[in-house]
Amino acid sequence: MEIKAFCSDVDGTLLNSERDLSQRLKAIISQLHAEFPVILASSRMPNAMRHLVKDLGKVDQPLVCYNGGYVLSASGEVLDSVTIPLKLVEKILSLTKNSEIHVSLYQGENWYEEKDDYWSQREIRNTKTSCIWMPAGEVINLWSEDNSGAHKVMCMGDSQEISWLFGELHFEHAKDLHLYRSNDNYLEIAPKPISKATGLKKILDHSFDFGLDSVIAFGDNYNDIDLLQSVGFGVAVANARPEVKAVAKEITLTNKEDGVALTLEKLFL
Repeated sequence: MEIKAFCSDVDGTLLNSERDLSQRLKAIISQLHAEFPVILASSRMPNAMRHLVKDLGKVDQPLVCYNGGYVLSASGEVLDSVTIPLKLVEKILSLTKNSEIHVSLYQGENWYEEKDDYWSQREIRNTKTSCIWMPAGEVINLWSEDNSGAHKVMCMGDSQEISWLFGELHFEHAKDLHLYRSNDNYLEIAPKPISKATGLKKILDHSFDFGLDSVIAFGDNYNDIDLLQSVGFGVAVANARPEVKAVAKEITLTNKEDGVALTLEKLFL
């Protein structure tokens, strides 16, 4: 197969142990021809990926944000926007009200934080992105004005409390929500109809004359399974979940060992 585009998850896949892009990765990306699409697909918000695209020496690239719930073309046009209904967002807030779970709310270009604590500061530091400080109730009131919802709700905290919340939401709303345990302390919540694969397909259908079978994609976690299964060449990093490795056509080195760069070098140098 001829590979015509590169797509990758960010955290745990593309970024190294410093949560940054390695010089080796930047070097191989610079070897790709100028028009070669470099598409990031992540649970992150747009601004938490734009600086990475720029650091890779690329500009105006499509983005698959919020696990496919918010898809942007290279020019910034919104190709798809699927949100968690407001009533479900309120349900999540109600469930976590009397717990120590930290809840972050995301919609489009905006990230809302109620508490300035360890978790919010950790996300600011890790994503190099700024949030809007606003009580959750005010965010709900703002969204109710146009009957919109959240592209992502992220819950962080003690692993036992996160497990409890996962169980509660899975029992009642498994048909409505994607529930991703990115690690023991994180629960990322997205609308059910979307995935990184559906987001990538939207981009290809809109902007390119080739399909998923011409794409190489990299991932490490549960939310990458559909992506790696859907593309022509799906690659799992060695630190990936066993379920991700099971669907990959190749397993490369870990993200901390420049696994993505290694595979790209083998294919393009």
